[in-house]
Amino acid sequence: MLVALWLLQAAPHPTYPVLHLTQPKEWVDAGHVAPYAAAILRRARAELRTAPPLEPIAATPRDIRLWRPAGTALALEGMTRSLLSGSRGISRVHEFVPPVARVWPTLPTPRSDALLPARRIIAFYGNQKSTRMGILGEFPPEEMMARLERIAAQWTAADPSTPAAPALHLIATVAHGAPGMDGKYRIRHGPDVIEQVIGWAATRGWLVILDIQVGQSTIAAELPRLLPYLARPNVHLALDPEFAMKDGRLPGQYIGTVDASEVNQAIGVLEHLVDSLHLPPKVVVVHRFTRDMLTNARSIKVDPQGRVQVVIDMDGFGTPGGKLGIWRQVILRWPVQYTGLKLFTKSRNDTPMMEPSEVLERFWPAPVYIQYQ
Repeated sequence: MLVALWLLQAAPHPTYPVLHLTQPKEWVDAGHVAPYAAAILRRARAELRTAPPLEPIAATPRDIRLWRPAGTALALEGMTRSLLSGSRGISRVHEFVPPVARVWPTLPTPRSDALLPARRIIAFYGNQKSTRMGILGEFPPEEMMARLERIAAQWTAADPSTPAAPALHLIATVAHGAPGMDGKYRIRHGPDVIEQVIGWAATRGWLVILDIQVGQSTIAAELPRLLPYLARPNVHLALDPEFAMKDGRLPGQYIGTVDASEVNQAIGVLEHLVDSLHLPPKVVVVHRFTRDMLTNARSIKVDPQGRVQVVIDMDGFGTPGGKLGIWRQVILRWPVQYTGLKLFTKSRNDTPMMEPSEVLERFWPAPVYIQYQ
């Protein structure tokens, strides 16, 4: 989740303002994003040298800590155009960048037993083996689930037409900095971890989402071992391109990438699972905060039979205005099916974390998947 803060200052030129960089150290999670800080500044400085920013988006008084004197606004388009253009250190032939969508594509009629869009999934993310990976492992299980129950109730109160469906979002395959015995730079958690989380969810009738960070493996290689769990009606899938490494690069040092063809492979497997076992539709969550994390997104399959529902989850952090800027770049320019948004509980990430009513007011289309980390 790469965030550089650019501040708009009085313009000496009649057309283009001058942007000034602020140091990102207060906005960087040292345990996760610090390797990218230097790259953020390099790309931002290059943007300043080569092109003026595009028209800034609107900022609200909640962004006041980022403003210069009265009458100025938060400029994010130039930042996102630079930072979201590609993964650190990887040169690519970029896709054409489409305009921001004003009308959402017509979606297949959902099945009567589908979760979306009738319900809004409210998920706690992480792994119970780590207090640093997300809120799922940060607190004892009973306290964690009580917190999720309270937050889900807040979402239902904010939008009674879309009742909340609580979920535990477990990182079942975790990218790792060490190669491991097979050299794939990932840890596969087994039944002791996965069944424990499924058991917690079962006590309350909740959903479970199993997340794959493939490291130097592939989605096709990692998905089969999770099929026994995905065969259960309440268990769904998530894919994290940030940690899908290509060309021998290492997770945590570069941002990974996944192509639509890889997502479509996973969709095809789940379609077959739903058909063969007569299951309700499956949800696939795909994380995204840069353009190159998900290539050829327009080619992602939207199942006309509604067996699989795809959510593109914007998981960048920052101010409300900053998150909206990334949303415009990676969600509205490449609409797929349903939308999701990650909210960070730590002030070093989201500043401040938005309340349900604010998310529903700011973000279009309204996200039907909300992840707390």
